[in-house]
Amino acid sequence: MQAKIPATVITGFLGAGKTTMIRNLLENAGNRRIALIINEFGDLGVDGEVLKGCGVENCSDDDIVELNNGCICCTVADDFIPTMEKLLERDAKPDHIVIETSGLALPQPLVAAFNWPGIKTAVTVDGVVTVIDAAAVAEGRFAADQARIEAQRVADEAIDHESPLEELFEDQIRAADLVVLNKADLVNDGSLEHVREDLAGQADRPLKIVQASHGQLPVDVLLGMNAATEDQIALRKSHHEIHHEHHDDHDHDHDRHHHGHDEFASFVAEAGPVSEPTVFVDGLKRMIGAHDVLRLKGFCDVPGKPMRLVVQAVGQRIETYFDRPWGADEARHTRLVVIGMHGIDQTAIAEAILASAPAAG
Repeated sequence: MQAKIPATVITGFLGAGKTTMIRNLLENAGNRRIALIINEFGDLGVDGEVLKGCGVENCSDDDIVELNNGCICCTVADDFIPTMEKLLERDAKPDHIVIETSGLALPQPLVAAFNWPGIKTAVTVDGVVTVIDAAAVAEGRFAADQARIEAQRVADEAIDHESPLEELFEDQIRAADLVVLNKADLVNDGSLEHVREDLAGQADRPLKIVQASHGQLPVDVLLGMNAATEDQIALRKSHHEIHHEHHDDHDHDHDRHHHGHDEFASFVAEAGPVSEPTVFVDGLKRMIGAHDVLRLKGFCDVPGKPMRLVVQAVGQRIETYFDRPWGADEARHTRLVVIGMHGIDQTAIAEAILASAPAAG
């Protein structure tokens, strides 16, 4: 009987560093042929483009599948299952499947889908890896601070539930086989230990927690856990599942889709050529400071440079690097996906980005 193909689910909040970690993983995967499924959030497939640009032989463009039709946990039957079936029908089957979920995805329904007929006999979940932005959590931005929420609840009678951000954060930890405290280099040892203790308290079982900088971890730490998580996912319930155990709510279909997506807005902003990247980044920092922007990522056209400039921002921490040359038939452009809280001023943000890289002439 043929062995099941292992699949690693990589989840984590917006800007935790999933794409960088996957890129490092692909570059150090040795002889493993890896298929990659990406659930991009937004209208521009930045993560897929960054990963396709890394030129790794064992993960060709044909091995990268992007699911852009919404959050993967809400489109399991429509998107994910057919994609898995197509991978399994290939003559040259992958040695390992890596799935990068949207930052908004609940891991539980996705992992449960591995129990579907036709999937369970061929694939197993090697492990769920949840990537955490340790610096952000240390600052309290995405931390699940129960005491603070309780204080708010007492002070405001209108608050009778935890915010979707808190629930998503906890659900991703609750489902994990491995938690990666990424960006550990930005946090001192005392704060890192506090974050580690806080995360360990989120699960009702011992968690394997490791720290990393720039998404760099040995491949053998990320792959080969043999966790068979699909057999255990019923014990790692999400807030939604726990809620329905305590409330006889018949509106299942509505609630299945309602797990915080409405709290976020995502749109694409364009600008002209970026002749001075430093000035452009300074403008982006000012814009992010003035608006509730969680994440910004995309590509820039820098005149005189043959290569494409990648821009990625988490809060006001902005990373830029040239990843690959523009293609001969590829239109050079400056386009950024902006992800923020629902109600952000998209027009003002788009205008600020445009002003940071004014069109020539």
